[in-house]
Amino acid sequence: MWLVVGLGNPGGKYILTRHNIGFMALDAYATSVGGPRWKEEKQALTTRLKLEDVEVMFAKPQTFMNKSGESVRALMDYYKIPMEQLIVLHDEIEIGFGAIKVHKNRGAGGHNGLKSLNEMLGTQDYVRLRLGVGRPPHPQMDVAAYVLQNFSQEEQTHLHDFLAVSGDAVESLIFDGYSKAATKFTRGPLAAPVSAEIKKEGT
Repeated sequence: MWLVVGLGNPGGKYILTRHNIGFMALDAYATSVGGPRWKEEKQALTTRLKLEDVEVMFAKPQTFMNKSGESVRALMDYYKIPMEQLIVLHDEIEIGFGAIKVHKNRGAGGHNGLKSLNEMLGTQDYVRLRLGVGRPPHPQMDVAAYVLQNFSQEEQTHLHDFLAVSGDAVESLIFDGYSKAATKFTRGPLAAPVSAEIKKEGT
């Protein structure tokens, strides 16, 4: 079995925030294949799919971002999932909105969800799908506040396609392998700059 983890925060106020793009990608893919039901287990919402003859579990940890590793470790132990069959989708501020990078065995780069995963798994040698949300448009804007904001209206017009490509990348990682998927799906940000507003909420 493969385990595909989307990182995010539980709760309605976080649904459309940049930090929750991992959750959003899994939701979009699940909807595209008929909307299987999610269930609660091991501090996560999970759903299991058969992609061709391969069993895949999608998981959205419900522990809040900085404790994501607790849920992922429990799921991997319970289902005996090997590290090479773990894929993690997360927001990435170091690349622009719409960009995708496929990586493994990299540091957390300040991402609290990845820090928790690395600590609980005892390694950083797993596959990551880095989904670009870009940096704050203004230097004085706090990064933590930025990623906890909703995507801008302009960004939201591109989200459907962005998330669809993310799902295709997950399938490629499973069926084509890391090297081929990384070559095929690594891409840069949208050509046009995406605007974002400074807000005081969501910090």
